[in-house]
Amino acid sequence: MLNIGCHVSSSFGYVKMLEDTIYIGGNTFQWFTRNPRGGAAKELDMDDLNKFLKLRDENGFGLILAHAPYTLNAASDKEETRDFAREVFKYDLDILEKIPGSMYNFHPGSHKGQGIDKGIELISEILNEIMSENQKTIILLETMAGKGTEIGSSFNEIRKIIDNVKYKDKIGVCLDTCHVHDAGYDIVNNLDGVLKEFDEVIGLNYLKAIHLNDSMNCLGSHKDRHEKIGKGYIGLDAIKKIINHPSLKHLPFFLETPNELDGYKDEISLLKSIYNE
Repeated sequence: MLNIGCHVSSSFGYVKMLEDTIYIGGNTFQWFTRNPRGGAAKELDMDDLNKFLKLRDENGFGLILAHAPYTLNAASDKEETRDFAREVFKYDLDILEKIPGSMYNFHPGSHKGQGIDKGIELISEILNEIMSENQKTIILLETMAGKGTEIGSSFNEIRKIIDNVKYKDKIGVCLDTCHVHDAGYDIVNNLDGVLKEFDEVIGLNYLKAIHLNDSMNCLGSHKDRHEKIGKGYIGLDAIKKIINHPSLKHLPFFLETPNELDGYKDEISLLKSIYNE
C-alpha cells in the first residue's frame, strides 16, 4: 500500500486534517506545529486530539509528520534565535509525545557565515539539550537544497549532525526529492547510485520519510522551488521509480507541491495508478 499524504492546514484541528486527507485519498499527512513564519503555537485541544486518534485507527492511517516552523534556526549566530529554537523544540516535542505514531521534521538551519562545522556543532548542541532517552517521537533532519548558508545539502553534513547526537535511535532523516535534486544528487538518472551513497554515508536505516516534490529548477541549481508532480525537472518517470524503489516504497510520502486540496487529490490518484503493490 502506498503511504501518501500532503501538507494540510492545522488551523481547524487534527480531526479536520484527517478528514481533508481522507478526501484527497491519502492515509497520512504533514502539518506545521505553528505558523511556518513564526508566532505562538495553538493551544492543544485534547478533545479534538482524542477524537482524531480514534478516527486515525479506524481509517488505517500510518505515521504522521509534524513540521517545525521555518524560523527555527538552531545554527544561528544570534543567541535569541537559538533560544527560540530551544523553546519551539521543547514545546512541540511535549505535544508530540501525546500523539503516538508521529515524527517531527525540521530544517537543520543556516550557519549565517559562521561556517558549516560551527553550524553543525550548534545544531547538535541544541538537539542534545532537548532530546531524552525516553522520548517516543523521532526527530527528522530534512535534506536541503543548499541555498546560501543552509546546512544539510550534503549527506556528509547530515551524517556529522547524527554523529554528534547522543540518542541516535531518536533521530532520522526526511529526504526531500526537490531539495536533493537541487543540491546536485541525480535522482533522475542515477537513483540507485544516490541511494547507495546515502546508505554508505548516513545509512538507509535512518531514512524515515520522503517529501515528494518535483522541481522548478535544474539539477544542482541550489534554488529549492517545488513543482507539481511530473511538471518539473525531475519528471513523472523518475517519480515513479522513487515511489516503487525497494528501499523507499515502504516509507511515508508527503506532497509539498504548489496545490490546493483538489490538486493534491489528483496527484495522489496519479501516484496510486503508477505504484506497484
